[in-house]
Amino acid sequence: MTNTGMNMRGKITFYEEKNFQGRSYECMNDCSDMTSNLSRCQSCRVESGCFMVYDRSNYMGNQCFMKRGEYSDYMSMMGMRDCIKSCRMIPMHRGQYRMKIYEKENFGGQSHEMMEDCDNVMDRYRMNECQSCNVMDGHWLMYEQPQFRGKMMYMRPGEYRNFMDMGMSGQRFMSMRRITDSCN
Repeated sequence: MTNTGMNMRGKITFYEEKNFQGRSYECMNDCSDMTSNLSRCQSCRVESGCFMVYDRSNYMGNQCFMKRGEYSDYMSMMGMRDCIKSCRMIPMHRGQYRMKIYEKENFGGQSHEMMEDCDNVMDRYRMNECQSCNVMDGHWLMYEQPQFRGKMMYMRPGEYRNFMDMGMSGQRFMSMRRITDSCN
């Protein structure tokens, strides 16, 4: 069993209306298209684990990180424009975190390997932006602004040659944070 494989089950319940009203749908793993279960989703409860929710199907569009708690009107709380259309459970990870970030697409330009959070790539590495990366270990959140602010993108282990392929056109990422095992 790998470190990433040692994940606890997560559970999130989505509701059609604000304040946990209307029809509901319970989810304990990834769901690429919520519209087959609910016509819309405007509130949710995370009972355990951590999830990324997306405002487009197939894990595309604006993303929002959700950990244990109640989100009675997630749209106004999270600044999302549209309903949740897909979600992805984030597995618990124990062990080291490693990610290599690149200034340009297709692993071009200057690069830096990270094992800790970085609140500002410009200050730390003198990079104007990050346009591709390789996540070797752990799960990460990348933010469009320094100090972990603005739109975010979930990165799990793998190679990411071009963030536009993930529905993030024109996005530049200026800070990165590890998703720690606080999602229990």
